[in-house]
Amino acid sequence: MLGKMPEVRVNGINIYYRVQGKGEPLVLIMGLGGECGDWLLQARAFKKYYRVVTFDNRGVGRSDKPGESYTVKTMADDTVGLMDHLGIDKAHILGVSLGGMIAQEVAINYPERVRKLILVSTNAGRGEKGEHSPELLRAMGLKEGFSDEDIRSVDMGRVMTSLNAHAFNSRAIKMVAVPFCSVRAKLFGIRGLKGQFEAAMTHSTLDRLHMIKASTLVMAGTGDRIVPSRSADALASRIPDVRLVKIEGGSHTLVAEKRSRFNREVLNFLAN
Repeated sequence: MLGKMPEVRVNGINIYYRVQGKGEPLVLIMGLGGECGDWLLQARAFKKYYRVVTFDNRGVGRSDKPGESYTVKTMADDTVGLMDHLGIDKAHILGVSLGGMIAQEVAINYPERVRKLILVSTNAGRGEKGEHSPELLRAMGLKEGFSDEDIRSVDMGRVMTSLNAHAFNSRAIKMVAVPFCSVRAKLFGIRGLKGQFEAAMTHSTLDRLHMIKASTLVMAGTGDRIVPSRSADALASRIPDVRLVKIEGGSHTLVAEKRSRFNREVLNFLAN
């Protein structure tokens, strides 16, 4: 089945999405600044077995970029609204980075909508000890113990440059990906990216992770320079039914740099 990318009005905004394949629904949620096309290497593999749904989160791509502050909960509501539009009562939910935060909120607030949950390169947010790398905070112009006002006052150009520089460990991929991501960030505009950044940096599920009922796979790369891999331990220690996989040397962008291992782990988890 060929993919299509229509637009739907959800939760007060227009969201662009793509549906590929047949079978049980599998919803993929991308991270900060990413769009549904970034799932290309996963969609090719997963659509052989699942009905794969990808979309542009509010603030990026072809989806609307409202000017007000975003929250991760609002973005979770966007996801469930899209599922409603597609007639999906229950789906496997996979989120990476900010997408993993959104996936946590879906699983906590809409437990009846989640078959299995996969959290990748993500964290439980504020309250987690050492949730951010000090080196990354300095690069973004923030200090440990930053306030909400500090977050709202950041230079988003500097933030995106720092995130892109820390996201990739492979020199070959970095040479292509970093300039591409920088150009794309300028095309998206500052408003939506800042909304996503504020949502990510004020997110917290630490005291609610025990409410996740779905069988969960937590994945992290030991070489992640954006979300330290110890964040995966914090998630796994609080989610009741969980499997933890750490990929040696894996960067924040496991979906690209360790795609074969990543895809295999996901398919094995869903099949079992």
